[in-house]
Amino acid sequence: MVLVLVCLGLYFLSNYRLLSLLEREDWPALAYFLEQKLYVKGRYNARRVQLLASSYMVISDYPSVLKLEGKAALAKPSVVEKNVMIFGSARVLSGDYASATAFFKKYLDKSKLKDRDREWIRWFYGFTQLLGRAFRQAEPEFLSLAESSSDAVIVALSAYFLDKNLAKYSIKPEECRASAQNGRGRVVEALKTAENWKKEVEKIENEIHISIVRKYVDEAGKWLFADNVSTKSVFDEEKVETKTPAVAVETEAEPETDTETL
Repeated sequence: MVLVLVCLGLYFLSNYRLLSLLEREDWPALAYFLEQKLYVKGRYNARRVQLLASSYMVISDYPSVLKLEGKAALAKPSVVEKNVMIFGSARVLSGDYASATAFFKKYLDKSKLKDRDREWIRWFYGFTQLLGRAFRQAEPEFLSLAESSSDAVIVALSAYFLDKNLAKYSIKPEECRASAQNGRGRVVEALKTAENWKKEVEKIENEIHISIVRKYVDEAGKWLFADNVSTKSVFDEEKVETKTPAVAVETEAEPETDTETL
């Protein structure tokens, strides 16, 4: 016990500055602190890169996120692969959908990625195609994920977009609607209630890639458990909305990632 307490004390003392900045949510100061660690001292690791990129994202400094990606790729490429969703999200929020699509495509088949991470990359690859109005390129990604993914949120979002949007632009609209209803049924059967859906979302709500599409996560939840579902396309609106995240950056264990098996 004494040894554990000593180790904890040393950890907090050595990370006092970092933890105090996080507690105050002083993102510019945190970014400067981490820049000294990474750019000046060259101490690149996945956690520091994630924290610095997240700090930039909160203050909407997307060029600095991409600058960090370039430096990290040269110093330690593996840390970029571990933070694909943050760097891809920066491209989405900056409005560079073509670059975001190319970036996600690059990591679609990386063997070292976890299955869940790979599926989110596939979903965002399809989503960026939607943002760029390349509907026929997005359609097969969402069809596949709605049918095969074991992640409830991914299935729900894929089915939602198939029903609300892609069916209107597809040369096979009935296939889109059938796949959407099948995906919807899988999620409802697994989760049973809207309350369970909210709990599922709460497990991942602080992840940056969820924050920027939270509007659609909420709409997908309403669609899942609604008796009468509107067929209005989200792309009937002038512009699809993505939201700059206000994230609570984690410093300890990774966010909980278990989901219901569908």
